[in-house]
Amino acid sequence: MKLSALALIAVIGSAAASKPQLSISVRDGSFDGLDGLDPTIRWSDSTRTGDMDISYGIEASAAVTSDLASLPRNIWGKASTDVSGWGISARAEVDAQERDHADLDIGASNEENDLSVRLTASAGNDFSVKTVEATKGFDQNGARVTVNPRYNVETEESDVVVNYSNDKTNIKLTASADNQEVTISQQIDDDNRIAPTIKSNGDLSVEWERRLGDDRSLTANLKPNENLNVEWKDDAWTANVNMPIEGTSINGANVSIKRDVNF
Repeated sequence: MKLSALALIAVIGSAAASKPQLSISVRDGSFDGLDGLDPTIRWSDSTRTGDMDISYGIEASAAVTSDLASLPRNIWGKASTDVSGWGISARAEVDAQERDHADLDIGASNEENDLSVRLTASAGNDFSVKTVEATKGFDQNGARVTVNPRYNVETEESDVVVNYSNDKTNIKLTASADNQEVTISQQIDDDNRIAPTIKSNGDLSVEWERRLGDDRSLTANLKPNENLNVEWKDDAWTANVNMPIEGTSINGANVSIKRDVNF
């Protein structure tokens, strides 16, 4: 017997007070019947035990299938608490199809010192650290500055991200030993924002965002000789069009459409 998306929604919804969210994406390509649809259900809930906040959730495919074991995609849980002025959190996520390890995300933040640290790791037969980073913030003369050094243990690569924000201007500098890039985002008016990015190798990209009102927006990102990506949002609908560019020619288009449904 095949399980439908509506049946799975009913099971999850009746088992908990919080309601699931259904996202339906249209995959690019040619498909028969409803095979081009990629329905996904996300459900989460939270509770409090003593001084600890607990949240958990699951993501599953809502496609019609007789293979029930293939429906779950990932399962996650998060615990957070305060210890001596530090907010401590630990999140674990397990791939439901590969349950031999879990991805961990551990963080600590101190609001008084405007400082946070974060560690990602993988735990299974062995425990291995993936990345380590810290963020220090400063407020000065109405501006906000953050410094975020990062280290990737797996690749032994490091960089630092410096972000400056003041009113309608935001400047983000990302620098490593081999590459540097800067993004300058400027809010031109209430409805328009433009953000060019320049890289040390000469690459240039430009993003333009236009707010259309009523939870609607249009964002275009142009990378010369690479692609033009356009994202249109209209409340629960999201459409993405990616067009590869070679010189002045546009070579086809990849289109994806998604809608979120809250129950």
